[in-house]
Amino acid sequence: MGTLASELRPVAGDVSGAPRVYVDANLPLRAVEMMRHTLHWDALFVLEEPRLRRASDIEHFRLAAQLRRTLLTLDRDYLDDARFPPAEGCGVLVLSAPDEAQFERLLKRVDRVLFGRSSDKRSGADAFRTPLAGRKLLVHTDWQGETESS
Repeated sequence: MGTLASELRPVAGDVSGAPRVYVDANLPLRAVEMMRHTLHWDALFVLEEPRLRRASDIEHFRLAAQLRRTLLTLDRDYLDDARFPPAEGCGVLVLSAPDEAQFERLLKRVDRVLFGRSSDKRSGADAFRTPLAGRKLLVHTDWQGETESS
């Protein structure tokens, strides 16, 4: 039996058109369900994988890169470029919203702006690519779609 990354890598290419995200443990399950069922994202949620539940932040960062997934988190520690060099990752998206309703609206905006998708239109094979590869982005409820980190 190989590592999680080696086991999932062959499957990764089979999920055509779905944005590929690695969801940190601090995001609520309801948000992950929305990513999967409403937005149709390919979301790997670390709490569903026993081997990842207690992994360190750096392990999550590295595994997300190995799996070619954008890391989604609420943890602003990932914005530290010394600990988490942007060039070594497939993108980090730090989310911030005060309540569940605004969090859902923010995820829909991220879907439309970063992944070039809307609920009416499913993108082609390029949609699963990591739009933030080598970069990090902090998005909050008043985010207007800028893709440069602040």
